[in-house]
Amino acid sequence: MTTIDLSEYDVPGRGRGILDVFHWRYLLRLLVRKGTATRYRNSTLGWTWSYVKPLIQFFIYYAVMGLIFGMARGGVANFPLYLFAGFITVQFFNEAFGNATGSIVGNKALVKKIYLPRELFPLAAIINAFVHFLPQLAILIVVALLYGWRPGLLHIGAALLGLVIIGLFALGIGLLFAGLNVRFRDAENFAEVIRQLATWASPVLYTWQLIQQHMGDLVLYIYMCNPITVAVELMHYAFWTPTVEPFDADTNPDGWVGFAPHFDIYILVAIVIGALFVLIGQATFRRFERTFAQDL
Repeated sequence: MTTIDLSEYDVPGRGRGILDVFHWRYLLRLLVRKGTATRYRNSTLGWTWSYVKPLIQFFIYYAVMGLIFGMARGGVANFPLYLFAGFITVQFFNEAFGNATGSIVGNKALVKKIYLPRELFPLAAIINAFVHFLPQLAILIVVALLYGWRPGLLHIGAALLGLVIIGLFALGIGLLFAGLNVRFRDAENFAEVIRQLATWASPVLYTWQLIQQHMGDLVLYIYMCNPITVAVELMHYAFWTPTVEPFDADTNPDGWVGFAPHFDIYILVAIVIGALFVLIGQATFRRFERTFAQDL
């Protein structure tokens, strides 16, 4: 009886999880191109919306926090830059997380017809979110230059590290909710609640010092363990800090007063939390992946 060597063949429906993305990277490129090409299809303004929508939201927040509550009149120096640097960071997370959560349901036609690593869809959604984050980053750079931004290597490194933390955390929690959302559609609504809280749970509209002053050190420790908070502070250091003179209680009371205590530890905590969420998200995703076709 002839024996056939099957070692070079893949078993249908079984893979190595997110590691298969490297083997199927050409499909990842196709999904990213599809996402960017169809985002503003049949839209008159097209990619202009990537600039318009965040700017409208920014002006609303600035009017409320900067003008009505007085943050721009003595609360934070160069408050528009401080606000915009944190705002687009949280927007990047919100879009990446939201897109990843609905990625499997949104591509159910492909999921039901052919086998391919399902992790491609959340990852492509996060990459698409980053692509649409770039126009906002370009605006931030222009605004920072107008305020006298002169970055050093540490500032550029801080920005890159902040974006890596956001991407890692969004991937982990996105995989988790993408898997849950196929079986339990309430997951998408719960994800929306998290996205709404993200802006207020990070130092975007206020400074971390207010948390310490009004809620104490214990709450500050918990608050700083949020990976989004760490990423926002890194973006502040990268773009806002170079435009503000060092803190001086007499000559510049609104200057930068530094990171929260033990910030280097919080960076490590943020990376560890992001990595843990990737592991938990991947495990949950693979658990529900077995019945994706039936649940869809």
